[in-house]
Amino acid sequence: MTAAHSPGDDVLVRLLRQLTVENGEFVEILRQAHRMHRTDLNALAVIMEATRSGGPPSPRELAEALHLSASATTALIDRLESAGHVHRTRSATDRRRVELRVEETALELARSLFNPLGEELSRTWTEFGPEERRIIERFLTVSIDATVRTKKAVLPPGRPRSGGPQ
Repeated sequence: MTAAHSPGDDVLVRLLRQLTVENGEFVEILRQAHRMHRTDLNALAVIMEATRSGGPPSPRELAEALHLSASATTALIDRLESAGHVHRTRSATDRRRVELRVEETALELARSLFNPLGEELSRTWTEFGPEERRIIERFLTVSIDATVRTKKAVLPPGRPRSGGPQ
């Protein structure tokens, strides 16, 4: 058996899969409780992360991130706008560019939904020292990168996922 397929890797893959399933169930419970589409929650997460890391995304960037068609993205943004979660604005630097900005109500909703989990995780992680946290950060980062690469490999280029809500 090669190092890449060692029993240790099997355990890590199983645990990551279990974490993914648990996280998915957690989000599903919240989604149902707040009567939101899964795609809406994913879109809010993408918009918030893009804003945090480089600036508000355009509708096209959101469509690419979620693998949605242009029409499905328009319907999604319309739904989020109607719910008071996002608004479209013209870029201050390029008036041709439309940007998606999250409303404070959506930020409050996100905090109410995810802060309890964040607080519980923080309490649990107190047992890890700085070096262990660096290793965990690296492990999670390379695992996310591997997942993104694999997702891109299995999704044909230029083919958006189904346009309907999830």
